[in-house]
Amino acid sequence: MNYEAIALWSQVVAAVVFAALIVVGFVKFIQPAITRSTQNKNEEIRENELRRDDAVRAVEEARAELARAEADAVRIREAIELDAQREAATIVAGAHSEAQRLIRNARGEMERERRSARDKLRIELIENALREARKEATQRIDQKTDVALVDRFIADLERRVRR
Repeated sequence: MNYEAIALWSQVVAAVVFAALIVVGFVKFIQPAITRSTQNKNEEIRENELRRDDAVRAVEEARAELARAEADAVRIREAIELDAQREAATIVAGAHSEAQRLIRNARGEMERERRSARDKLRIELIENALREARKEATQRIDQKTDVALVDRFIADLERRVRR
């Protein structure tokens, strides 16, 4: 028997058994650990990608919401400016109308005051004229002339009443 051949073949068989044990150990212990680790890392990466995608969506939604808010702000600002212009126009028109009414009233009041002043002046002039006329009449007219004037006045009144 050839011990050298047996030794060689025992080394080959031992190497094959060792390689088989390594492969079996790798497949049984290391490969599941690598697979689990890979799956865990892949799951972690997938979750991170989902969070990133959610964050990107949230940012896009926030930007869209910001754009809508800015557009709303512009519309609101324009509506406020338009309302303010309308309100100012209404106030100015009301104030103008009120001013015109006040001017008309003032003109009417001024005309009434002018007439009143004119009437007061006439009354005052008439009263002064009557006072002067009475003074002069008492100086010029005696009792006989006074009675004749009163009789003539009464006769004139009676004629007017008969007609």
